[in-house]
Amino acid sequence: MPDYRTRATLRLLPVSILALALAACTVGPDHVRPTLPVPPAYSGVDGSAQPSPQPAPDADFWNAFDDPVLTYLVDEALLANHDLRIALARYDSANALLRGARFDALPTLTASGQASDSRASEDQLPGVDRAARDTEHYSAGIDVAWELDLFGRVRRGIEASRADTAAAAADLGALQVSIVAGTVQSYMDLRGLQERLRVARANADNQRETLRIVQARMDAGSATDFDRSRASAQLEATLARVPALEAEATVLMHRIAVLTGKAPSDLLTQLEQPAGLPAIPAAVDPGTPGHLLRRRPDIAAAEQRLHAATARIGVATADLFPRFTLGGLIGSQAIDAGDLFERDSETRLVALGIDWSFLDIGRLKARMAAADADASGELARYQQTILLALEETENALVRYQRSREEDAHLSQAALDSTRAAELARIRYDAGATGLLEVLDAERVRLQAQDALAAVRTRTANNAVAVYKTLAGGWPDRIPLREDVEDV
Repeated sequence: MPDYRTRATLRLLPVSILALALAACTVGPDHVRPTLPVPPAYSGVDGSAQPSPQPAPDADFWNAFDDPVLTYLVDEALLANHDLRIALARYDSANALLRGARFDALPTLTASGQASDSRASEDQLPGVDRAARDTEHYSAGIDVAWELDLFGRVRRGIEASRADTAAAAADLGALQVSIVAGTVQSYMDLRGLQERLRVARANADNQRETLRIVQARMDAGSATDFDRSRASAQLEATLARVPALEAEATVLMHRIAVLTGKAPSDLLTQLEQPAGLPAIPAAVDPGTPGHLLRRRPDIAAAEQRLHAATARIGVATADLFPRFTLGGLIGSQAIDAGDLFERDSETRLVALGIDWSFLDIGRLKARMAAADADASGELARYQQTILLALEETENALVRYQRSREEDAHLSQAALDSTRAAELARIRYDAGATGLLEVLDAERVRLQAQDALAAVRTRTANNAVAVYKTLAGGWPDRIPLREDVEDV
């Protein structure tokens, strides 16, 4: 004959079989990536450029600029930027919550122990002596509780946590793209300002020479005080540009230092040494919009949040069905510490609990409606993120291409204005023209050279903006981001 424990096990066997049979039953919708109409190519791309079908695995686009200072700054930003540290902490938190959610699918074990010594009063036990009214009690046990996830409530919760973790990882990737782009653009702005400062100071030197010549002619009686005043006024106007440019350059040095996790003044000595703008690529191959959707981490984050919201519909739906909990206890109780864990002090309990909140149907349906609304909102956010990514990329490509065209025209204008200023000086020295022609030519030269330095800075920044929109590097240097897998 089977003993009591064998009979109890046999009685629970059908429940275990039922749990295994229904383990695959998961209520609620499964996440499916929405399909959106995506154009085959960018409208702002030159049709003669054929996109590369499979970019090479290298995202460190800033190395192509061959600027050791820039490479150092980007490496420092990726290592020490505090916004990145905050995003990393958020990812670590989401990952920890995911690990905790996975334990919901496993039995919960707890251990307990108790020792007590009590005495009843004489009124409670009349006629009983004091020693007999003293009672000791000792117990120890292990409790087991396990929710039988028959309808997928726990599995959907784990699925939502997994998607939240993937979204946090994608957020970290998006912030890395933003921090790198911000660092590189600030560096480009700094080098552009330093070039504009060089242009202003060089033109001021030329204008000082003009003023010196005018003063010499005035001393010789061949020029007037009016000529000297005009030349002096133009020199002072040029010199007035320098302090504002110097202030902007210092502000950018502060910005770069903070981006790299340093105090604002820590990089002044290193960055205040002038250097030219790094060379930028002659053309950019952005790939296709389809590549972009699989590469941008902000799109991945939006999709994972949609996935999490969809899974939470399943969590809310599962509450419409009964929740089964299997519990057990094995332990020992005795009135003497020495008898604890002896055979006759054994205790045990096996129980099946059923919790069905069907009477609270109104509140449950309200939660389901809220989960549906959240998922609809996340779907709209996902679609909007894609549209904004396409818009941002199209805009960056157009700006980059047009700024290169502008650069070509201003380069020629700078050459021509420099030649014109030199000829005006020669003509003035020969007495063939007046001072006004020289001053006008020098003013035009300053404007053209300053405009050229500004447009080259803008072109460099537009190139970096293309990198940012593509979320990596030049498409022939960065791999396509694979679909987000379960973390």
